[in-house]
Amino acid sequence: MIKPFQIIPYPFDAQLELTLLQQQRDYLSWPIVYFLQDKKEAYVGETTDMVTRMKAHLKTVRKQQLQSVALIRSELFNKSATLDIESNLIRYIAADGQFDLQNGNLGISNHKFYQQKEVYWELFRDIWSELRKMGIARHSLEHIDNSDLFKYSPYKSLSREQTNGLKMILRCLLDERAKVSLIHGGAGTGKSILAIFLFKLLKTDLQDFNKADFDESDEELFQLVANVRQKYGDLEMALVIPMQSFRKTISKVFKNIKGLSPMMVIGPAEVVKQKYDLLIVDEGHRLRQWKNLAAYYGTFRKVSQQLGLDELTCTELDWVQLQSDKSIIFYDEFQSVKPSDADKQRFLDLQALESTRIERLRSQFRVKGGAHYMEFVHQLFSDNNALSPKPFESVQYDFQLFDDLDAMVKEIKRKDDSEGLCRMVAGFAWDWISKKDKSLYDIVIGNNELRWNSTDVDWVNSVNAIHEVGCIHTTQGYDLNFTGLIIGPELDYDFDTNAFVVYKDRYKDKNGKNSINDPLVLKNYILNIYRTILFRGIQGSYVYVCNDNLRKYLAQYIKRQSIADKREIVYSITDTQSENSVPYYDLEIAAGSFSELQQAENTRYIQVNGITVDPASYFACKVVGESMNKIISNGAICLFEKYQGGSRNGLICLVESNDFVDREFGSNYTIKEYSSKKTISEEGWEHQEITLLPKSTDTSYEPIVLRDEELLDLKVIGVFKKVLI
Repeated sequence: MIKPFQIIPYPFDAQLELTLLQQQRDYLSWPIVYFLQDKKEAYVGETTDMVTRMKAHLKTVRKQQLQSVALIRSELFNKSATLDIESNLIRYIAADGQFDLQNGNLGISNHKFYQQKEVYWELFRDIWSELRKMGIARHSLEHIDNSDLFKYSPYKSLSREQTNGLKMILRCLLDERAKVSLIHGGAGTGKSILAIFLFKLLKTDLQDFNKADFDESDEELFQLVANVRQKYGDLEMALVIPMQSFRKTISKVFKNIKGLSPMMVIGPAEVVKQKYDLLIVDEGHRLRQWKNLAAYYGTFRKVSQQLGLDELTCTELDWVQLQSDKSIIFYDEFQSVKPSDADKQRFLDLQALESTRIERLRSQFRVKGGAHYMEFVHQLFSDNNALSPKPFESVQYDFQLFDDLDAMVKEIKRKDDSEGLCRMVAGFAWDWISKKDKSLYDIVIGNNELRWNSTDVDWVNSVNAIHEVGCIHTTQGYDLNFTGLIIGPELDYDFDTNAFVVYKDRYKDKNGKNSINDPLVLKNYILNIYRTILFRGIQGSYVYVCNDNLRKYLAQYIKRQSIADKREIVYSITDTQSENSVPYYDLEIAAGSFSELQQAENTRYIQVNGITVDPASYFACKVVGESMNKIISNGAICLFEKYQGGSRNGLICLVESNDFVDREFGSNYTIKEYSSKKTISEEGWEHQEITLLPKSTDTSYEPIVLRDEELLDLKVIGVFKKVLI
């Protein structure tokens, strides 16, 4: 098999120009991507003039130390393709961890692509596989996607909203009056990634700080960064993270980012060691005060005394202010979960000062349910009857209430097998008896026996985590794909008062309840805990409730896993687009390409009631025939999510290819279950095979099998979500 690309390695030396002129004549003015490396450092680039670019690199002091170059070339490449593959290589090589990247571009550039970026994803996947064979890359793309190094990488592309957030923080630094910038942001608003981006922007070597690394249309961002660097020079700065577990995770991220050091990530007590130009505090709501500190009492007293403060009245918030010329504090009052957290009043007092600048982050970047889901959870766990939510419906977010705990545990494990990074989490309503005796179980509900987390440091990423149950203290700050939440017996609901009820004796976090005399204060902490846990899952959250009344209350608003949802949902097809409608394509009579359909002037729209959809990401079409009748009946109108890249194995997909004509559609489209695999021939060639599987009661339907060159024009248009009509 002839691959659609080639990766050719050369020594990176003075003979390279002559070698390229002799061996790469047909590609001297062709778009290529290249990878420069030595044993520890690397640089990724793209060019349409390889000889000139290599000569320039050979004259650069830092790049002269690199020893080899791998040219990635393909007749399929155009400028758009090489920009996309370069961008992906930078993101994934940085997160792979084998090399320190010399690239100055921080993922901020948003090149204008000639085609949709996902067009090149399959090509990039194959290139990555080849780089793994060559030893340049180590991990699979799926592994990297779930890694903290990737999630918090400053080489990832920022959205427009995130870029605006970064500009806002830079303006805070340039504000002469602002000693403290208090930035309010709920769970998933990107606080951590903005903090890391800021460090990379301000700590990148000056020789790597280049205007070309910024989007050419965003002169303002480059100028703001340049102004801050000119104003402050080389800042003495640190990132303060109160939670030990999350602090360790971000330290690992800093260790793998060129120009940053894990020593820049510190706990609150470490601020006593020196004065800082700038302290950035992530999860500022977890800064502590003199309450229920247990083993931390001694440290708190010692640091307070060293700073000349009264330990009974000061907080770690005071430490940060005292030890920094400027500070940026990310804060969310709804994620304060125990009495040792600094009082909300402290932050209100801080806001009232003239030297404090107040800003807000509003966009949701973690949870696929978006702001709709976040608002729903806040309303759901509120005693304010005026905030009573509507039942939650979304095709983007999987939110279910389970009546059977065993079924939820099995589903979380099944999701972990397919998606990775899925965890069971519970409220702190059971003693941690397995900490002393590993043979005992902590959480016993019916026939279900479960143990708390065996480690409290970076538990989410620990080897045995899928077989254990985490708590708020081991998950706050982390991203999960799916969360299985057990709401313990300490929380209930009273239908007579329409209010939540807390049973203090059933709440087992001693440091989370001692000294609390007001039951409303304890209730708010516990409600915050459950809200915060429900904001961990990116793709979905599952809930099991111990108390019957609370389960009955939640069942009014959350779809129950064990009961089919029989509510009738009405759909209507119109000629005009309206709110909560998606394009409708009648594929049973379609001819030509899907892009032509999308651009047709007579596009119709289907109005979807009862669920929330993003019209930019979804479309609907009619499915005819019997080849998928086990799932989709003949003539059904189905909702699809536009394919944006990523794994498709086991999913029902709408695909297009010139290498088949579907007998039911009479066109080059088909809807089948997608399956792919790779094999190695006796000659050592790697072959790719994709099988499109029917799901029919009629056994005459056979799988469509495509191999090698037949895959070049195969396009996945959309992924099936549900039958509408």
